[in-house]
Amino acid sequence: MNKYRADLHIHTLLSPCASLEMTPQAIVEKAKASGLHIIGVTDHNSTKHSLLVKKLAEKEGIFTLTGAEVTTKEEVHCLVFFEQPEQLIQFQQYIEENITRIPNSEEYYGYQPVIEEDENILEMVPYYLPAALKVGIEKIQKRVDELNGLFIPAHVDRSVNGILSQLGFIPPSLKYDALGLSRHGSEKHVIEQYVIQNKTTFIRNSDAHNPEQIGEIYTVFNLEEINFSEIKKALNQQDNRFCELP
Repeated sequence: MNKYRADLHIHTLLSPCASLEMTPQAIVEKAKASGLHIIGVTDHNSTKHSLLVKKLAEKEGIFTLTGAEVTTKEEVHCLVFFEQPEQLIQFQQYIEENITRIPNSEEYYGYQPVIEEDENILEMVPYYLPAALKVGIEKIQKRVDELNGLFIPAHVDRSVNGILSQLGFIPPSLKYDALGLSRHGSEKHVIEQYVIQNKTTFIRNSDAHNPEQIGEIYTVFNLEEINFSEIKKALNQQDNRFCELP
């Protein structure tokens, strides 16, 4: 079994809260310098930079999970990832059909540019991307499952936008591959306070909004090789694959 460093919560400049320095190329360069083997692209309610980051990262031998950080109707942030471009496109359509369209105030919230490889701007998303979708967490999870994706409630220990702060509990019927912790979150504390099953996998990521943060916080994946299937097995503790928190 091999050990791989993974940071699965990284925003590009498309997220209005992220630095405009977070171009796909800059992300890949910093990920390589940080010794990361796996990264996750998780812009707020958008997958539009995922495939570009993946293309650039492949040149550097870095595996990319393509997806988004979704805001549910309950204001819970969840990481979702998909293996195939077709699945990613279908989920992007699902987001666009269900997002609450609040006009984006660039002066107040920040810019939301979609760029191409040479960093020319393709579009400026006109509606505020972090706004909540009009569907709840369980419906979103079921849609992710239909597309054979990964579903990970993010920073569950945080006082805002975590499933525990927003709902106070994890619905028994909710299927998830792992639970995300905040940068300094305690796995032991969450398990004890909320009586979560010990078999649950916890991951910790940087939630990077500027290049300096990429790889500061990471999770170690124990895999035979890096691919989507192996990562899913590690998150679900299958076939001796597993995750470790440094």
